[in-house]
Amino acid sequence: MPDARRTNRGPSAAAANRAALIAAARELFAADGYDAPLTAIARAAGVGQGSLYRHFPDRVSLALAVFEDGVGELEALAAEPGTTLDDVLALMTEQTIASTAFIDMVSATPADPRVLRVRDRVAALLDGPLAEARRAGRVRADATVDDLVLAVAMIAGVLSKYPAAVRRQTAERAWTLLRSGLDSQARGGG
Repeated sequence: MPDARRTNRGPSAAAANRAALIAAARELFAADGYDAPLTAIARAAGVGQGSLYRHFPDRVSLALAVFEDGVGELEALAAEPGTTLDDVLALMTEQTIASTAFIDMVSATPADPRVLRVRDRVAALLDGPLAEARRAGRVRADATVDDLVLAVAMIAGVLSKYPAAVRRQTAERAWTLLRSGLDSQARGGG
């Protein structure tokens, strides 16, 4: 049986190898979570372990590259005029449904400064929509960005226990429950 790996094309293949590693990691993180074996990612990308580690010296580096597009997409949405908190949370939920691995990464390596920078970017993009939702009376006056990040993490934790086929329904049910705690009419709200 022939080896499925591509022939080593040297430095000229670096960009293609990196892109293949990110694509393979995105797929395997979505299927198997943040702890997907790095050997399986390299194999799925058609490259050797050495190539993986040249591009991504550790799991966090690879995961950050995989999730950079998603964070960028969230930032772009949050920057659009008229974007609501519900819009941003809906996209975050869709990304979580597709792969709970991002939340797993943030939870598993909270002290890593690279992860903290990404967490800060996500928190920053929630600031404006949350402030607007507070002003409009759609969420409690005391609701914080940390509350929203915790809610998304709670949903991701639940979704990681369910097969992909039922994650959307499960996320909707979880948000229904969590929104009652964020609702401005909830007891103790503003």
